[in-house]
Amino acid sequence: MKRALITGITGQDGSYLAELLLEKGYEVYGLRRRTSTPNFENVAAIQDRIHWLSGDLTDLASLIEAVRVSDPDEVYNLAAQSFVAASWPQPIATGQITGMAVTNMLEAVRIVKPTARFYQASSSEMFGKVVETPQKETTPFYPRSPYGVAKVYGHWITVNYRESFNMYACSGILFNHESPRRGLEFVTRKVTNAVARIKLGLDRELRMGNLDALRDWGYAGDYVKAMWLMLQQDEPDDYVIATGETHSVRELLEVAFGYVGLDYRQYVVIDPAFVRPAEVDLLLGDSSKAGSKLGWKREVDFKQLIEMMVNQDLERNRT
Repeated sequence: MKRALITGITGQDGSYLAELLLEKGYEVYGLRRRTSTPNFENVAAIQDRIHWLSGDLTDLASLIEAVRVSDPDEVYNLAAQSFVAASWPQPIATGQITGMAVTNMLEAVRIVKPTARFYQASSSEMFGKVVETPQKETTPFYPRSPYGVAKVYGHWITVNYRESFNMYACSGILFNHESPRRGLEFVTRKVTNAVARIKLGLDRELRMGNLDALRDWGYAGDYVKAMWLMLQQDEPDDYVIATGETHSVRELLEVAFGYVGLDYRQYVVIDPAFVRPAEVDLLLGDSSKAGSKLGWKREVDFKQLIEMMVNQDLERNRT
């Protein structure tokens, strides 16, 4: 039986990945920080099937112990300060948790179990002010936020450990991927939750920033399959995971409000407070390498994804 260690297991991606690995017969270990009010909502259905370990990405000793106890065949480093907007008021914390902590995790694996296969969650935000469209594995990075900068560090230190220590270490450069498990602070979930609340008469408006920003949005449940596939190859490599389609925030609003028979223009208010200090205008990924080498393809399209999220938020807000 294979063993996997997942950081960030209670988040959106971690929960879907844990479910996938359990289905495949893995023994799954989850790393979590000690908090006074732990949130297991995303993993409630599988909580008793996970071996829980306490640790902190900024504390190398705790990571060494987690790797020692779990003795993993595969390590998935998904934990991060992942909300882009929060990285401006919290740039140092973002740099430590999203960037430098990747080195801690790699060091723990190198010291304790150097044969373990390592996955790093890289991000399309690394491309930032894009220099070519669509973006692929060879596209130069130009991050436009402290989060994006930290992710670039995490990406390149993973490459460095692969080349310096001959570790099986790879990065998945995932474009925006969403689900009903997405946090409320992220724009897709902010929209679908607001749509549900407005439809149910609980709210009357939704305050938004730049409606013209373009993103390549996919379904998180599809994307975690790509993470697993990356660690099953003969040689480690980096892959862009994306849908190859771009949609504006305005289109997101049209689909979500339209699904419940409402016109977004009657409810959306533009608020400068939600405009980024440095905007990323267009992200569009080319995942042809993942398609040809991993055999990966997305199954849920944009409209299906948004409708899935609205349905779940309608159910949540009725209770």
